[in-house]
Amino acid sequence: MTLVLHGYWRSSTSYRVRIALNLKGLPWIYESVSLVKDGGEHKTAAFAAMNPQKLVPVLDADGTMLTQSLAIVEYLEETYPSPPLLPTTASERAKVRALALVVACEIHPLSNLRVLSHLTNELGLAASAKDEWYRHWVREGMHAVEAMLAGSQDTGAFCHGEAPTLADVCLVPQVYNAQRYKIDLAPYPTIERIYAACLALPAFADASPENQPDAIQ
Repeated sequence: MTLVLHGYWRSSTSYRVRIALNLKGLPWIYESVSLVKDGGEHKTAAFAAMNPQKLVPVLDADGTMLTQSLAIVEYLEETYPSPPLLPTTASERAKVRALALVVACEIHPLSNLRVLSHLTNELGLAASAKDEWYRHWVREGMHAVEAMLAGSQDTGAFCHGEAPTLADVCLVPQVYNAQRYKIDLAPYPTIERIYAACLALPAFADASPENQPDAIQ
C-alpha cells in the first residue's frame, strides 16, 4: 500500500500522524500543504476535494482519503497492528484514549491556528491577549494530564507502560507547542519526563517539525 501524508511541518495534528507512521515502521510519502503561503494552500479547491474541512492532515491510502488525525492513527492501528499503539484490555485502551482526547478535544481545538487567527483578525484581540488565551487553555489541559499521569500506576516510561501509545502520539506535539509559546513546564514533571523519553526515540525525533522538508528555519 502507498501512503501519502498531506500535512504541514508545524501542524500538531500532522505531527501526530508522522509519529504514528514512524512508530509503525511504515514507508510514507510527504506532501507539504502550507497553511500560510498565499493565504493557505489548505483553502484551495484542490485540497477541499480531498478534505471538505480544509484541514490537514489528509492521509491518502491507495486513493482513499482519510482525515482527522485520531481517525487516521486508529486506521493505522487497525491496518498495521504491530507494534500496537493501544493496550490489550478495554479498560486500558479507555485510559489511553482519555489521555489522548484531553489533548485532541480539550486543548488543541482552543489553540489551533484558525482559532487564534479568528481572535486577532475578526475579534480584534491584541497579539498579547491572543497569546494569553493560548497559554491559559494549554495550562488548564496540562494540569489535568499531569494529574492523570502522576496519579496512575499504569504510567511508566511513557504515558501508559513501557512503550509509546496513542497518548504519547498526542502529548508530544502539544508539549512542542507549549514550548513554542514559552509555557513553563516545571509544574508538569511527569509530562516533561515522558516528553524526553519520547524524543529519545527516532520515530519521534524524525517526526519533529524542524526535521520536515517544508520546515521554515
